[in-house]
Amino acid sequence: QVQLVESGGGLVQAGGSLRLSCAASGRSFNTYKMGWFRQAPGNERESVATITWNVGRLYYADSVKGRFTISRDIAKKTVYLQMNSLKPEDTAVYYCKLETGTGNYWGQGTQVTVSS
Repeated sequence: QVQLVESGGGLVQAGGSLRLSCAASGRSFNTYKMGWFRQAPGNERESVATITWNVGRLYYADSVKGRFTISRDIAKKTVYLQMNSLKPEDTAVYYCKLETGTGNYWGQGTQVTVSS
């Protein structure tokens, strides 16, 4: 079984920063892509940022470009999301997603709350 453990969420004032981490573990798997999604109350889950594992190709949602940075540590099988200049509209539960050749996996989610 593959497990994703997320950490780093919390409460921060607008303009502040947070760093999310997501570590993958479990049975052997070939990672294709990892990324971060978020879901605010009443909204659908949306993609925030993704990174392909081998090449490191990046994707960012327009709403976070220039403020968020996704990165990975291949040896640690960990993906990070550095979030700067946070806004109240960034408030959501953030989920880590792992895409492999045999299936997709989700983390349990971590709450990010940005106060105005």
